Amino acid sequence: MGVARPPHYAEPVALDIPGATHLHSGKVRDLYEYGDDLLMVASDRISAYDFSLAPGIPGKGEILTRMSLWWFDQLADLVPNHVVSADVPEQVRGRALVVQRLDMFPVECVARGYLTGSGLLDYQATGQVCGVALPAGLVESSRLGSPIFTPATKAEMGEHDENIDFDHVVRTIGADDAAALRDLTLRVYARAEQIARERGIILADTKLEFGRDRTGTIVLGDEVLTPDSSRFWPADSYEAGRVQPAFDKQFVRDWLTSPATGWDRHGERPPPDLPPEIVEKTRDRYLQAYELLTGETF
Repeated sequence: MGVARPPHYAEPVALDIPGATHLHSGKVRDLYEYGDDLLMVASDRISAYDFSLAPGIPGKGEILTRMSLWWFDQLADLVPNHVVSADVPEQVRGRALVVQRLDMFPVECVARGYLTGSGLLDYQATGQVCGVALPAGLVESSRLGSPIFTPATKAEMGEHDENIDFDHVVRTIGADDAAALRDLTLRVYARAEQIARERGIILADTKLEFGRDRTGTIVLGDEVLTPDSSRFWPADSYEAGRVQPAFDKQFVRDWLTSPATGWDRHGERPPPDLPPEIVEKTRDRYLQAYELLTGETF
C-alpha cells in the first residue's frame, strides 16, 4: 500500500506550453508530448520518503537540468542518451529538454560504491544487498571492495521503491537485457566516481534509468548524476562509521527525521513544510554540487 498524500502535497501543475500536451507528472519532472519527441521539464519540487514536500527549492529544476546535460557529455562515449535538444519554449527555458521517446525498462538501476541508506539496512538485516553478499564488519559509509549493482522496482508517485535482486531483473526483462543494464550501470558509475573524486567529491551511489530507442539501442534516459538521484559527499571529511555531510537531499531527509520536527516517517501524520532556512541550505548544497563538479558558476 502507498502512503496517503498529505493535505499539503505539492501537486504538479500542468503548464500551458505552446505545442506541448501534458502526459505525466512524477515527483520532480513533468512530461509533455512535443511533436515526435517529448518535453521533459524539471520542476523545483523536492521529495523525500515518498512525499513531495512544500515548498520547492528555488532554481532546483534548472540546476538539475544543467547538471544532467554536463554529465551526459561526460558519458557520451559509454552510452547514448535521450537528449534531442535544449532549445525549448521560453517559459521552461533552462529547466527543460526535448528528449527521445523511449521504451523504458521497468527497473531502477542503482550502483553503490559505499554502504549507506537502504543498502545499509539490508546489509544489517541479511549480510547482503539485493542478493549480493558482502563481508562482515561493514559499517555506515563503508567503502565497498568494488561497486555493486543493486536494482529496485520503479514505484508510482507516493509508493515505495523496493530493492530487488538480479534474478528478479532477469525474470522481468530477460537475461540479456538484465546483464546489459548491470554492465552499463557499473561502467557509468565507475566513470562518474572517478570524475567526482578528481573534484573532491565522493559519489557514494547513483540511480540510473534506461530505455530502448526506435532502433532498439539501449539509451540512458531521465536525469543523470544529480543530487536528486545520487549521494555526493565531500571527500576531505569522509570517515566510515558515521553519516557523512552531503551535497544532496539527504540534508532534507535528516532534518525531517530530526527531533526538531517531531515527525515520524512511519506514522500517519504527513511531513511538515520546509522552513525558509532549510530551503536555503538545501539550495546551497545543490549549487555546491553543481559548481564543484562542473567547474561552472550557476
